[in-house]
Amino acid sequence: MNLGQPRKVGLLVETSHGSGREILRGIGEYAHRLGNFQLFHYPRGLEEGVPGWLADWDGDGIIARIQTPEVAEALANLSVPVVDVLGVVENAGFPLVHVDDIEVARIAARYFRDLGYREFGFFGLKGENWSERRKQGFVKALRKVSVLEEKRNTGEPSDKITEWIRNLEKPCGVMVASDQLALSLVEVCRSLQLAIPEQVSVLSVDNDVPLCEISSPPLSSIRAGHFQVGVEAGRLLDRLMQSTGKDNATAETILVPPGGIVTRSSTDSLALHDSAVAIGVNFLRRHLSEPITNETVARASGISRTLFQKRFREATGKTIRQFLIELRLERARALITTTDLPFCEIAERCGFRHQEYMGDVLKKYAQTTPGQLRKESRNS
Repeated sequence: MNLGQPRKVGLLVETSHGSGREILRGIGEYAHRLGNFQLFHYPRGLEEGVPGWLADWDGDGIIARIQTPEVAEALANLSVPVVDVLGVVENAGFPLVHVDDIEVARIAARYFRDLGYREFGFFGLKGENWSERRKQGFVKALRKVSVLEEKRNTGEPSDKITEWIRNLEKPCGVMVASDQLALSLVEVCRSLQLAIPEQVSVLSVDNDVPLCEISSPPLSSIRAGHFQVGVEAGRLLDRLMQSTGKDNATAETILVPPGGIVTRSSTDSLALHDSAVAIGVNFLRRHLSEPITNETVARASGISRTLFQKRFREATGKTIRQFLIELRLERARALITTTDLPFCEIAERCGFRHQEYMGDVLKKYAQTTPGQLRKESRNS
């Protein structure tokens, strides 16, 4: 650990995006554990221009999400080392620490293949180099991919998205370049009454938890590694500040690997190529808290009970009852470990007759109890 005079480090990193907040967490981790930094953060949005305080900055180094050539030029005029943690300004000449977008795409491709999908789509932002890299990696890994790129994320689902998703072969696995963009896609699927994940499985990137959890259904997302980007940016800046003078000339690039996938409901199903079974599974998910018989789910799928039971087992390898119990246990686990709801209410929400029955089923299938699950989740 550096025990000398603390170095003043300015942070031009926005807090309006989950990725920016994770980078700040990583920088803070490095600063407090390994570096001798005195951090200065000035609240800003990603799209903002050159901050007024920059011209008079008298610190020792800066970590920045450099969004525009104007900000890049202003930083280049400073006599301190700068580390970029965004990389959208080409040839800016600064050392860069960034997520490995190609590896992010490879992980998404492997994930969908393992789930049994044969049709794929990619939804991204045109002109954004990080999105382009994710698209290229996904297409290269899977070959046959239908691609849609919007010029910018307006937050409003467009007719273009509607037409594209309607024409995709179902079931399909769709990688979306970011969580923010994925919300528009989910909204379009809902408007078209397409079942997620049975007909369209949606996997996005960044694991911005609030955005993922307000989605309906909640979004599965790849941990892109932004926290580690912050750690590595702090380490790199520390080294540059300890070298002689301003040392941006090396302009090295450090790529940080992603941290895996957080699976939520938007992908939590195998590819179901039988459309009647897909409709039935979607019915089960939406009516978990209600009494469900084989007859009611078969009627929802539009075919006879005997035929539906046969096709369901062929498609999933399980009986309707086995599958339903697993869905109820999955939801119960989530509510037990992520909420403070009383167990009796969780049992009711998940379709168990009463709290004791939920406990018996959990013990039989998962060798644990509701109390043990909640205790373990709080301890972790």
